[in-house]
Amino acid sequence: MPSETNRPTGLSGRYAIALYELADAANKLDTVAGDLKALRSMIQESDDLRRLLASAIINRASQVKAMTALCQEAGMDDLTVKFVGSVAQNRRLIALDLMIKAYLAELSRQRGETSAQVISAKTLSDAQLKAVTDVLKKVAGTQVAVDADVDESLLGGMVVKVGSQMIDTSIKTKLQQLHLSMKGIG
Repeated sequence: MPSETNRPTGLSGRYAIALYELADAANKLDTVAGDLKALRSMIQESDDLRRLLASAIINRASQVKAMTALCQEAGMDDLTVKFVGSVAQNRRLIALDLMIKAYLAELSRQRGETSAQVISAKTLSDAQLKAVTDVLKKVAGTQVAVDADVDESLLGGMVVKVGSQMIDTSIKTKLQQLHLSMKGIG
């Protein structure tokens, strides 16, 4: 049985645990996880959607209507649609991305998987993601659930976080290190 101490905490953790328990009871853990990953991709790709999530000006009813319509149009499961609608109704859309990450982390924890976060400058292809996952499986010696994010400021390369370990091969970090070493010379 997974340890209770590693459960997600805070507001996003409470929402994620509630969704996990509902999805588990309905036998929809993977369905909800797929929906949330798709929603996270939509959030990352759309400036308008990010503005909607962060807006304190757009009224509650409009946010609920917009998010419900978006999820339904994307063909998401009713449980996911209701969850996102509830988050909007409670004016917590600003924390939706954190809730998604917490849900995926809880799913991995419950399955005994190691969670890894991979941040790259560009979206990784399926083949690249599989290659990274395979390497992480060999290193960790266990199943690995990879959470892939994009941060264009990295310029190239990637940052991989597994537990408390971080491997940063980004061009941004290499340029910062070069800049610091050049300061030391002058």
